[in-house]
Amino acid sequence: MMHPTLTTVLEQITVHEDCDRTALPPLYEAVDPEAVTSLLESNTDVVVRFDYVGYRVAVGPDSHEMTVIDEDS
Repeated sequence: MMHPTLTTVLEQITVHEDCDRTALPPLYEAVDPEAVTSLLESNTDVVVRFDYVGYRVAVGPDSHEMTVIDEDS
């Protein structure tokens, strides 16, 4: 199951891209969603960073904290 923060990341990207979520490639092509979920649900202060469809994404250290930056910015 995907962590809610990753779902929010995908929603932000679809809004910015003005597309449906199904138009985006699978997230697992950029990062292992299960591994990210495990890290976010652990008690460690961790920030996970990855690139996805032209965006730099950072999730953490709080399990609901995220940043999505358009790489062209």
